[in-house]
Amino acid sequence: MPTLRSATLSPAPAATPSPTAATTPRSAKRRQTPRRAADSADSAQFTAPHTSPLAGAGPMGAPKMLSASPKSSRKRLYGDLVAAEKPRWNPRDPAQMQAVKEALHVATVPSCGVVCRDDEQRRVLEFCKACIEQERAGSLYVCGCPGTGKTLSINKVKERVSRWADEMGLETPDELSINCTNLGSTSDIFSKILAKFQVRKKASGKLSPLQQLQSMFSHKESAPRRMLLVVVDEMDYLITRDRAVLHDLFMLTTHQFSRCILIGIANAIDLADRFLPKLESLNCKPLVITFRAYSKDQISNIINHRLKALDYDVFEPLAIEFCARKVAAASGDMRKALGVCRSAVEVFESRLQDSSKQGFGVVTFDHMDTALSKVFKPVVVNSILCLPQHQQMVLCALANTFQHCKKKATTLGELNKSYIEICRSSQVPAVGMLEFSNMCMILSDQGYLKLGQSKEDKLRRVTLQIDISDITFAFKDSRFFQKCLEQPKF
Repeated sequence: MPTLRSATLSPAPAATPSPTAATTPRSAKRRQTPRRAADSADSAQFTAPHTSPLAGAGPMGAPKMLSASPKSSRKRLYGDLVAAEKPRWNPRDPAQMQAVKEALHVATVPSCGVVCRDDEQRRVLEFCKACIEQERAGSLYVCGCPGTGKTLSINKVKERVSRWADEMGLETPDELSINCTNLGSTSDIFSKILAKFQVRKKASGKLSPLQQLQSMFSHKESAPRRMLLVVVDEMDYLITRDRAVLHDLFMLTTHQFSRCILIGIANAIDLADRFLPKLESLNCKPLVITFRAYSKDQISNIINHRLKALDYDVFEPLAIEFCARKVAAASGDMRKALGVCRSAVEVFESRLQDSSKQGFGVVTFDHMDTALSKVFKPVVVNSILCLPQHQQMVLCALANTFQHCKKKATTLGELNKSYIEICRSSQVPAVGMLEFSNMCMILSDQGYLKLGQSKEDKLRRVTLQIDISDITFAFKDSRFFQKCLEQPKF
């Protein structure tokens, strides 16, 4: 009788071929019908219990993944991508529209934190940690162009400093935030710092708040025990003629028993070099951290992070990329980029109200183009939009006259005919010839056109002083003036 070990190690008996398989030639096997082949596949699946079901490809098995054609693979991949997309946005839902506008608002603090400023935040955090651990004062100057995330990053660092101090078992520093635009005078900043230290006994009335702080930080007995983190935003407003306030503020961190961690925020990159040369001579120049302007990739990344909180897609990817490229090339101001995105949503909303379509949609490249043109208008375009209606119609008449011919000047009479035709087609009462001449003189004084007189026929000539493209660009969103610009030349 064989033992369990011999049964386990003994080779499996060879499978005996069926009589059909032994007698049927290969050519006959190839001529089997699909039904016959399917039956043989099914029988193989059920007669081999140790074979994985994925290896089969019959009606009862899973689809073949390795033997699938490239076309079916593309279909399967496309189906996975479609399934992963977000639900469609319903712009006619007031709640969803309000959520989109709030997500793109400048005052909204994103839940994901500050994006693309990890290195700057890390340097500020390390500076604050070193001051708290060593119980010494220090000064830091944060500079950069507007809209580069300086204030938002510092506020996040303040939260991280408090959590870090609690985790390390250290005494959490007091915090004081001062916006210099809210100060009545530049010297009021010392009163706010002094009030934060909560001096128990009133000092002599002869001493100013600055002198009291200097006296407090000069003696160990009167020095405060807890550190104070002072964040001074919009420090540019402290620049005076003698620069005394700025100098005295940074000098507070140089006293022996000072407990101030001063972080100044301003737009001027060279403020420390231009206005505080004495600090460098005293070897107490503040550490400078510069926030560079956002690149197009960073702007696009920040916008997408803000929109991640929504459960639906709002923008076409190409629209966001267009906005990021335009703003990055102009200034890199993230606040302006968010304003452009909000404006694009409003353009999309207004066009949706004018149309009768009930379907869903997203903000497209055209909506973003319209919003960008409103933000980055040339100065002459803004001035054209501020003109009275009839003066704007005179410019449209000039544009029509020079668009249909290669002349650089026309007579006042021909311009008046074109103006009257525009008024007639637009159903606007035209002004008389005298008032028309006065309007042309006003436009000439403002630099839009030039009036002259021909020596040959002694007729008054009118020459356009601005580009026709500026006129067409200014009126491209107005249906009324678009019709005026479509009038033929007379």
